[in-house]
Amino acid sequence: MKFQLRNKRHLQPGYAQRPGFDNRFGRRAFLGGAGVAVALPFFESLAPRSRWIRSAKAEPGDDPLRLVAFYVPNGIDMDDFVPATTGPDYAATAILQPLFDLMLEQNVLVLSGLDNVPAKPDGAGDHAAGTAAFLTCRSANKSETDIVNGISMDQVYANALGDTTSIASLQLGIDGGASIGNCDSGYSCAYSRNISWADSANPLPKLTSPQVAFDLLFGGYDPQATAEENARRRAYRLSVLDYVEEDATALQSKLGATDRQKLEQYLDGIRDLELRIETEAGVCDTSAYSYAYQDVTGHVRAMLDLMVLSMSCDLTRVVSFMLSNGGSGRNYDFIGVPASHHDISHHGSDPVKLDQLRIIDTWEVAQLAYLLDRMRGVSEGESNLLENSLVYFSSEIEDGNSHSHYNMPIILAGSAGGQFINGQHLSFDEGKVSELFITMLQSLGVDISSFGDDGIAPLAGLTV
Repeated sequence: MKFQLRNKRHLQPGYAQRPGFDNRFGRRAFLGGAGVAVALPFFESLAPRSRWIRSAKAEPGDDPLRLVAFYVPNGIDMDDFVPATTGPDYAATAILQPLFDLMLEQNVLVLSGLDNVPAKPDGAGDHAAGTAAFLTCRSANKSETDIVNGISMDQVYANALGDTTSIASLQLGIDGGASIGNCDSGYSCAYSRNISWADSANPLPKLTSPQVAFDLLFGGYDPQATAEENARRRAYRLSVLDYVEEDATALQSKLGATDRQKLEQYLDGIRDLELRIETEAGVCDTSAYSYAYQDVTGHVRAMLDLMVLSMSCDLTRVVSFMLSNGGSGRNYDFIGVPASHHDISHHGSDPVKLDQLRIIDTWEVAQLAYLLDRMRGVSEGESNLLENSLVYFSSEIEDGNSHSHYNMPIILAGSAGGQFINGQHLSFDEGKVSELFITMLQSLGVDISSFGDDGIAPLAGLTV
């Protein structure tokens, strides 16, 4: 393994016992030390063999099913996003090319023609109203103080899971900012800066600091950890893995060859991410976000890696991620577009702005492709993390120039354990985003028949 023990003091056991196993480590195991508990992925060699015998079509409950919502701002240039043909033989467009570069086209559905009508604002304010409705499909009340929206679809799934995982849901992003004030034509900033909503009045704020998110997931996970123990580890720059190598060594002797390699890769991933976060600590935090952040791509990918780690060890099964806040004006000079994204999105069919917008949109899809590729690389028995997930990618509006909420740009990745027919571009005449959410939630095992303001039935033609 890459990590090495730096300090063996204060080591003590801290693992979770699984009923029915005589050994110290259950299939859902933890490695423990003073103030640290590192959750582990699923290990086939610690489970009854019958647990991993799967039917041709996986049924909900065979493996943990995860839900990820991935938000990007200011719409998409649809001419360079939507494939020219429908069905399984669609060709890559300029913006979708990153998915093809990583051979992910068979792991996704490209969906066009789906509308999110409740996202249409009361007058001006398409970015705020659209971001508010991104996962709720509700018409948000236009006010700075009287916040009224609806429960988001990710929280419907989190509620259905109950206390299955230690963290009900994880909200991440890279833009900060409080949920107060006017962010768009009289709409509260709560609408522009959050996509996960616990209920009609309570948005769930996101974490924007990789260090804070890492400590939430790993550094402070042990319920018996003291503040002094956590402070001591940080003061001496000790890795969370420095405290658990003794347990890791003992666990290796109980694993088969494949799972030993999986354990090593998993712990190496934690350590590599930890080192990357240490170098960025102090640059980004949970306060107001600065567009002068030195490495935007590095910030994004640290968060995406945290998402994969949190799901692979089953700390949570529900994650939402905002690549930026609604109507973001970030400057993309780091990819050769030294101008405000929001201003460029109002392209007016200007070919120069459309070229710039295509560069930004393609970069956004490349970040999605990175996430999907990392998820695909996490094996789970005969399947993988991506296969056992649904990843929803979209924006608050269709196109930045029109501010339309019709024909939304949507990529749906994963298949909830083999239930979705991937590798296609599907176009709908009168489909609704809310109907897609009903289909997704049903495939995740949620008993639901309506959602949002206009969803009254599932969207047909997506599942086996």
